Amino acid sequence: MKIIDLHCDTILRLYMDKCKYSLKDNPYHVDISKLLKGNSMAQFFALFVHLEEIKELGYKPYNSTIKLLDLFNQEIEKNSDTIRIAKNYTDLEANLADGKISAFLTIEEGGALEGSIENLKSFYRQGVRLITLTWNFPNEIGYPNYYEEFTNNGLTTFGIEVVEEMNRLGMLIDVSHLSDAGFYDVIKHSNKPIVASHSNARSIKDHSRNLTDDMIKALAEKGGVMGMNFCVDFLSDDNISRVEDIVAHIKHIYNTGGIDVVACGSDFDGIDSELEIKDFGEMDKLVIALAKKGFTEAEIEKICNGNAKRVIKEVLK
Repeated sequence: MKIIDLHCDTILRLYMDKCKYSLKDNPYHVDISKLLKGNSMAQFFALFVHLEEIKELGYKPYNSTIKLLDLFNQEIEKNSDTIRIAKNYTDLEANLADGKISAFLTIEEGGALEGSIENLKSFYRQGVRLITLTWNFPNEIGYPNYYEEFTNNGLTTFGIEVVEEMNRLGMLIDVSHLSDAGFYDVIKHSNKPIVASHSNARSIKDHSRNLTDDMIKALAEKGGVMGMNFCVDFLSDDNISRVEDIVAHIKHIYNTGGIDVVACGSDFDGIDSELEIKDFGEMDKLVIALAKKGFTEAEIEKICNGNAKRVIKEVLK
């Protein structure tokens, strides 16, 4: 079964290790060989910037993101025989027909925009097609779900402008990490489906990074999807990320919002905990577990790639 994964932090890992390894071959969760083994159709690669750390170093968020973007482009170019950038559904289908994995470029931390719509347009021109509006710090767009004090803080005026401009440009709005009130503001102001690229069900694991049942329903009604996060912090109270727990979240989300809202968003290379699915090359473990739990082949296909493909087709330009 082909897999579309909505979130990984591999580019940051490569950058932090000073390019000691490459996308082709590394000891991380994601590299070319693992993507091939795991039957990847498309991988969304996040450019993550830690606002507090870069500010302490005297760096600017926009410029720091560009450094990661340059590394992403270099790695994709070096592996062009296997993987190719995709910006929309047409690119995805063309890459699939050519036997290549699609690489979608994303930003995790809307602070990278530095409060500028021109910077948003610049990132779009450079191939970015998804932005996670916040990480764990407040920024010009809105507030994180990391701190309970921000739960009821919604989008800023600039944040609403970003949502509207991303709709116009044809970019996916990602609400993972966004405050609860911010989530509902995006639901209200977006005229396109949105995503929670790496979030699970709060009813199963009570963590602010996960979505409540009402949020899941609202996301489904909007035509959006949520990618299942493999990090144990958002799965269970155990100390290991187990496939059975991922499936439990999928079953609950399916029963709450329907089959069309479930997708994959592993958070590979952003996870420190022990994993039963040790890397992308072992994604078949999830497919097998879903089949054993009674999911039909058509339902598994929707979870693995179909729902993400639909949203890509409806939103990206």
